[in-house]
Order: sequence, then C-alpha cells, then structure tokens
Amino acid sequence: MTEVIVRRPGFRRVDSVVETIGQTPLVRLRRLEKECPGVELYAKLEYRNPGGSVKDRPALQIVQDALASGRLTKDKILIDATSGNTGVAYSLLGAAMGFPVTLVMPSNVTQARKLVTRAFGTQIVSSSPMEGSDGAIRLCKKLVEENPDRYFYADQYSNDSNWRAHYLGTGVELLEQLGDKLTHFVTGVGTSGTIMGTTRRLHERTPRVHCIAAEPAEALHGLEGLKHMASSIVPAIWDPGVPDEIMPIGTEDGWNMADRLAHDEALHVGHSSGANVFAALQVAKRIGEGCVATVLCDRGDRYFAPMRWEKFYEW
Repeated sequence: MTEVIVRRPGFRRVDSVVETIGQTPLVRLRRLEKECPGVELYAKLEYRNPGGSVKDRPALQIVQDALASGRLTKDKILIDATSGNTGVAYSLLGAAMGFPVTLVMPSNVTQARKLVTRAFGTQIVSSSPMEGSDGAIRLCKKLVEENPDRYFYADQYSNDSNWRAHYLGTGVELLEQLGDKLTHFVTGVGTSGTIMGTTRRLHERTPRVHCIAAEPAEALHGLEGLKHMASSIVPAIWDPGVPDEIMPIGTEDGWNMADRLAHDEALHVGHSSGANVFAALQVAKRIGEGCVATVLCDRGDRYFAPMRWEKFYEW
C-alpha cells in the first residue's frame, strides 16, 4: 500500500491560486521498494502544483524577483524559451497576476501544452522542431535583441531565481518531510534548477546526503525536458561540481518506468519523472540501506493529444 507523507496544518483559504504553489506531498513507493530491501524510496508529487508541474516553483520565483527589482513592469511582456511546463507556469502566473506572456516553443511540443498556455491568454512563437529547446533559446534571444524595451526576458536557463526557488522551497520541504532520514536525492537535469537549488540546501544541512543528477545517456533522446549536457547549450546556472554524481539514463528506461509507475503505484506521470524514478531505484539497489527521494515532475496526461471541445456539437 502506498504511504503518503503530507503536512496538514489544516485546510487553507488563499487569496490567489499563486499561493498554492509548493508544499507538495511526498509518496512512498512501496511496490518498487521490494526490489531494494533495506531502502525507503520516496517521490515528491510536483504535479500537484496548480500549473501541473515542478516548474511552477522557479517561474514564481523568477516573476517575484523581477517584479521586486523593476525588471518586469506592466509595460513589458514576459518572454522565455520553454519546452512546455515552464511556459504553462508563466501563463498561469500571467493570468493570475496580470501581465502578458509570450513563449518560444519548438513546434513539436505536445498539443496539450500549447492548448493549456493559450487558454491562459499566452502568445506562442514556434521554433524549429529539429533544433529542440536550444533552437527555442536562440530564437527567443533574437526577439529580445530586436525589441529590448518590449520584453522582460525571464531566461530560466541563466536566471539564479530558478535554482533559488528549490533552495528556498523543494529542499526545505524535503528536510521537513524526511529530516535526517534522507540519505540520497536524485533528479533529472533540464534547466538544472531543481538539482542545483535542492542540492545546495540539502548539503547546507548535512553534507552526507548524496545528490545525483540524472541526464539522458545520448544526445538524441526521448526524455522531454531533460538535457544531454555534452551536446546542448549548457544552462548558465548549471555547475557540474554541485551534485555528487551524474548518472546517464536511457530513453527506454525512463519510458518503461513511467508505464510501471502508473501500473504499480497508481502514479500517472511523464517520462522525465520515469527517468527520475528509474535513477532513484538504481541508487536504492546499490546502497542496500538508506532513504532515497526524487521528484515527479509532471502528470502523464500532459503528453496526450487532447480532443478539442467545440462550443457547438451536432449529434
């Protein structure tokens, strides 16, 4: 039976959906644990954020810091390159807080993400599907260079607010939920904000927590949202010296684990989450004793091609 650990200080009443970001539950993966006796295995349900992914955290920190510094004003459009989840988060925040958003996305990102961002009123600029997230970054920079006064460039790949969101949030919550029981933390590398910020917070509390960055094993991979660093534009916030270890993960392993999580743990998640849990399980098998935590980045239904409901339907 799945064990859920969640702080319940009481039902909250909030003034805005923005206040529901963070404080996500932690779930024990009991069935997977059968393969690693002596180790407790946990996953943090980041898809419980209102935008449906872990990216709500850095998007909010980026926006809050930009508003505080005056870089984002009512006269500017927030723009960034994204493969989808951060874009959904920006779009939600723009609708909730009252600023316009433009996103540069590869044209082959899932239809679900395009429809969700547009539902919030966001404008989408499509980049080459062959160039992936790197192509979106290049096009976004070009648009900003051509219209510097029009845009606030959030630049999630270079913005320290990205990793600070996890230093101030994810890492703190893991320590509250697991305390000194935690021995290992594992998560994938995309912008690298989650591994950078969470690792810094965990190591500050206790250097004995071993932190592992999981990345695609090959340049051409199918783990959307993750980066093969050797063949990609390396995010400015990425520092390979921060995590204790870097672990390569195959596309098939991530996809198969995503299927298995739905079947065995009733957790329907995306393939980057599958890669995270696959990596965490490999760590759990080799250590023999301890407590391993990872992150479930988003839900599996974000990868569906949804039906577009019509206002008028004739039977």
